[in-house]
Amino acid sequence: MTRAILATCLAAVLAALPAAAQDRVVATRNAPEAIGPYSQAIRVGNTLYLAGQIALDPATNGMIADRSIEAETRQVLENLKAVVEAAGFTMADIVSTTVFMADLNEFGRMNAVYGTYFPTNPPARATVQAARLPRDVKVEIAAIAAR
Repeated sequence: MTRAILATCLAAVLAALPAAAQDRVVATRNAPEAIGPYSQAIRVGNTLYLAGQIALDPATNGMIADRSIEAETRQVLENLKAVVEAAGFTMADIVSTTVFMADLNEFGRMNAVYGTYFPTNPPARATVQAARLPRDVKVEIAAIAAR
């Protein structure tokens, strides 16, 4: 009898998993299209996992003209903001970011722009220097948002 009850419970849990675990792809034309086999973001429940963004212009999917660290950081964060908002979240919902930089000597200048997007209660952050980033950009930022 106990095995039958356990089997029934297990079957019910397994049947419920696909619906509960369904991931929702988030895509918006207000941010650059993915340049590979990945999604702009995936929403799982109340958590949003955002792919790394680089300084692409969403209108052209090409690099922005101004290649300064400040301009690239601003465009990256605008791209992240567009994806976050498309999912019904806000920048205040971002709880963690990972910043990849080509040159950590530019950290202060990147950080000055970054701070304007998170004026209060900034997310946890890791920053690393990468040997090379896609399209030879100066900065890429990935994020996680939650409510």
